[in-house]
Amino acid sequence: MISTETEQAINTLFAELEDSWNRGDGEAYGACFTADASYTTFVGTVYRGRADLAAGHQALFDAVLKGTRMYNEIVEIRCYGPDAAVVIGRGDVAKKRPSRLSKVQTYTLVREADGGWRIASFHNTRRKPLMEAISFRFVPASAPRR
Repeated sequence: MISTETEQAINTLFAELEDSWNRGDGEAYGACFTADASYTTFVGTVYRGRADLAAGHQALFDAVLKGTRMYNEIVEIRCYGPDAAVVIGRGDVAKKRPSRLSKVQTYTLVREADGGWRIASFHNTRRKPLMEAISFRFVPASAPRR
């Protein structure tokens, strides 16, 4: 069971993550992550460490991601003790909100010594609903039970 305080702190972290993206601020975006974070994009790029992902994202914010906004929906939060959580979400980035969020994301969060929650690991996958439907039709037992 997640405490109200923990849930609020995690929601605040996600609000900061979105705000920094929407402002195109790579340094603030990186501050949402641990110093040694790992970050895997949906195209397979892996950033290692806060400095790497902050610099990489600033370059992207200044070019192909300029003017985009982040859209997130937290699907589930699971706590593993008082200082660790896994968050499953859906999300996307675009100039305007898409009708359907196309990515599934997994975040591993930790509460650091200063009491703040930060993202230690992030993995982003583009969802392919048609491929899912075909797979589940031919192999029904492969469908998630929830």
